[in-house]
Amino acid sequence: MNVKETLSAALKSLLLNKIRSFLTMLGVIIGVFAVISLVSLVGGIQNYVEDQFEDLGSNLIFVVSGNVGGGSSRGFGSAISSANLKEKHVDIIKSSAKDYVDIVSPQIQTYVTVKYKTHSEYCFVFGTTFDSDKLFNSHTYKGRYFSRTEQNNSARVAVLGYLLANKLFGDENPVNKTIKVDGKSYEVVGVLAQKSPDYDESLILPYTTVMNNFDSTSITAITAKAKKGVNLDEATRQVELALLRDLDSDQFTVMTQEDVLQSIGSILNILTIALVSISGISLLVGGIGIMNIMLVSVTERTKEIGLRKALGATSNDIKRQFMIEAVLISMSGGIIGLIMGWLSTLIIRNLIKASVPFWAIPLALGFSVLVGVVFGTYPAVKASKKDPIEALRYE
Repeated sequence: MNVKETLSAALKSLLLNKIRSFLTMLGVIIGVFAVISLVSLVGGIQNYVEDQFEDLGSNLIFVVSGNVGGGSSRGFGSAISSANLKEKHVDIIKSSAKDYVDIVSPQIQTYVTVKYKTHSEYCFVFGTTFDSDKLFNSHTYKGRYFSRTEQNNSARVAVLGYLLANKLFGDENPVNKTIKVDGKSYEVVGVLAQKSPDYDESLILPYTTVMNNFDSTSITAITAKAKKGVNLDEATRQVELALLRDLDSDQFTVMTQEDVLQSIGSILNILTIALVSISGISLLVGGIGIMNIMLVSVTERTKEIGLRKALGATSNDIKRQFMIEAVLISMSGGIIGLIMGWLSTLIIRNLIKASVPFWAIPLALGFSVLVGVVFGTYPAVKASKKDPIEALRYE
């Protein structure tokens, strides 16, 4: 038998048992679908993070508590949650690195309940300085940003994110209205223009107000903006030297946007590998299913195998047919899983900018074919070794 005839025979055999063939390839379908969906999801998250940093500009310097990287066993999250940074460190940077940075702003982060009449929202609070709108390229489309005087006086004034304002006020103009923040009254002085989900659902307050009215009294991070024409690496070094006057080198970390993106990218790469590995278990289970069904098929078709051999089919012909059947099942499952993964990516795109990387397509299809070859070999060899006389006697 030539390859064309063998392929035709394999297809006819699979089509005779459509439901069983589909159930056999289900493990491969789920595995490939999971791989494609998870890879596109992680890629979308990475694109989202990069877009957020691009919106901020390319000349920002971030200072966080603790030693991030550098062989430290502390994670990024635990580092930024420690309390090494104080207001005095903002002043130190302003005075010692004034020739290198324009704006220096502390940030305090917490969560609160915000109420307006019958509307209530649990939201993220971003405590910062009066000039942080210039630092983060954010703008108000209603009202104004809070002033230096309001910051110095720890005034209870608030700037609402675009979506937060819509949730609380609907079509009503929020400016000069009073909201309740954890039971205390605050005047809304402005609403931010639409920017990103993080900003759009946030409540922006003077950092001094946050320190005096909430439990969060520690500075989460300090952000500085390098002056135009100043080398970013040199500005970063000057900020680091300024802080070394009061802190030990393991008590803080100075990073640029590129450093932060590299750190997040490394985390996401590890996450991708872990998720793909977990998804690979589905492919392994699918391969075991293929081998099991093919062994059953060999037993069921023992008389057919004997008849084909009696009519002149060689052991290689029998082996090739069963191998082709196994590969067809796994490859068909891979193609269906790939299509489903692509459709899921289209759905994910409604939330974030997800995409299927090119390398994921041959990887998924190649691995599905490999599953068919590996788990189809034993049943194919077993079928090819059957004695034709004994096979013809089988009932």
